[in-house]
Amino acid sequence: MTRKRRNNRDKLNWYRVDLHLHTPGSNDYLEPGVSYLDILKKAEQCGLDIIAFTDHNTVAGLRALRKEVEDLMLLEQLERIRPDEQQRLNEYRRLAEKILLLPGFELTATLGFHVLGIFPPETSARELDHILLNLRVPADRLDEGSTEVGATVDVLTAYRIIHEAGGLAIAAHANSAHGVAMQGFDFGGQTKIAYTQDPHLHALEVTDLEVKRRRTTASFFNGSKPEYPRRMHCIQGSDAHRLHRDPNDKNRLGVGDRVTEVALPEPTFTALKELFQDNDFSRTRPFRPKQAPFDHVAAARQVGANIVQSFHESLAQRGGHLHEVLCDICAFANTNGGAIFVGVSNNAQNPVAGIAKPQEAVETIRNEVEKKITPPLDVGIDIHETQGKKVLQITVPVGNDPPYVIDENKIYIRDESDSNLAVRDEIVALVKRSLQIKPEPFASADSLPDEVMVEPVHQNGSSPEPKTGVEIISVEERNGKNYYTLRDLRNGNIVHNVTRQSARKLWQYALTEHETHTVDATKIEWQGDIGLWKKYKRGGQVRFDLLQRDPDNLLRIYYGVTEDGIHGPWQKLIDAGEVQV
Repeated sequence: MTRKRRNNRDKLNWYRVDLHLHTPGSNDYLEPGVSYLDILKKAEQCGLDIIAFTDHNTVAGLRALRKEVEDLMLLEQLERIRPDEQQRLNEYRRLAEKILLLPGFELTATLGFHVLGIFPPETSARELDHILLNLRVPADRLDEGSTEVGATVDVLTAYRIIHEAGGLAIAAHANSAHGVAMQGFDFGGQTKIAYTQDPHLHALEVTDLEVKRRRTTASFFNGSKPEYPRRMHCIQGSDAHRLHRDPNDKNRLGVGDRVTEVALPEPTFTALKELFQDNDFSRTRPFRPKQAPFDHVAAARQVGANIVQSFHESLAQRGGHLHEVLCDICAFANTNGGAIFVGVSNNAQNPVAGIAKPQEAVETIRNEVEKKITPPLDVGIDIHETQGKKVLQITVPVGNDPPYVIDENKIYIRDESDSNLAVRDEIVALVKRSLQIKPEPFASADSLPDEVMVEPVHQNGSSPEPKTGVEIISVEERNGKNYYTLRDLRNGNIVHNVTRQSARKLWQYALTEHETHTVDATKIEWQGDIGLWKKYKRGGQVRFDLLQRDPDNLLRIYYGVTEDGIHGPWQKLIDAGEVQV
């Protein structure tokens, strides 16, 4: 998003939001006798600042609330209002000053996937009806509030229509039932990519934002996966179909039982939309009513350095620390974007060093970026507090005018957890990206169709390749020295003229293995055309060397594949292998 960056977080405040609330307007509402005023009062009790009414394929609940208020105001104007009615109207007015109510709906798209559409508060019910009709909700079912309304539009079309109508498109409970990213649903990998990376999609609503395990939905969509390069804002909502949590079923939540906090300059729809269009992911966090506030920096350290985040304890020019930060900024802009934390190490066990004069450090970084990096690059710099000390977060967007250069001649790219000088073929790929020329021969499709697609496979039906690691394509000996052609599986770049001396860490490992260890295919346990050769740890990260037989029975070797690159049949192979590290 193009806009002036904030200098720091001082102008932001944290607000509690629950953007997924049902009302009696949904025909599966579970608590009889609840009024719309009851829902607003419960939201106030929970300290909510922004809520959204999102009934199933209808705005009947919102329309009923607005009609009730309009009727009460008319009675007041005619001086025919009773005391109890006046009290009710006064309560509506008071709560309207405290809570921003956003109109919306929960659409059931093709194949049963649920999509939230949330709109500015001034949007009329008639406008929302028109949007629902565009989404192919039948006119005779607009007031039913049913989850089943027949054949509506597909997910991608829903995102686009909601976005073009000025709304927020959010994938509802994306990782669970009726979600676009739920596990075990049999639809193509390219479809899942499209449904979760579409530019018209603003956020993923997930149910495991606070789950204490390694593989969560938010960690999966953190921008480190090569096939999912767009980092997604992940939020949580109650999906409340009742006022209070069901005492007999803890999964049936009430209003405000699963809340997100957002850092905004003011509690408005515009500010909320700008947040979801920004690439600063520190401004959303799960609300913890009985726990310490969510520590965004500590959570990032638990993940560690990867292709979209790095850590630097110092910003000092002496020792080259400031230059290292600038190299990361340049590399992120040339790759997938990301976040750089300054004042803290990558090791979550180490104490936080902190930044003694954070405001001065912010100005130093801004001045150095302006002087050293070309073309101009707009980065966000925020001040956080963790373990009682101030640290900086530099948010770097994916640059739209690569290659980005330091000191007019040094081009860096991000390679997993390292920033490296780009080699010739990588520079060519950056220029092609800037000119919007598709890379060959491993190009992705320009666009994805609206209908369901299938997992891409190699010719003759062989398994798809891993998404990370490196493959040796060919070797040529010149003057007694081997020159290799490699393919980086993360981005498909083909790099020529690589030697043992010029190779990066992973490339060097692949070349060393190629020259010193021969694979005995007869000793590999195969699953169809794929096999696991080695599982090991390198740089604190689990890696795999994998094998694949092509249709001509030639052996392909993929070196240093990380867990981010394991998918489809490879995941089944790894799970069955249980090879010791």
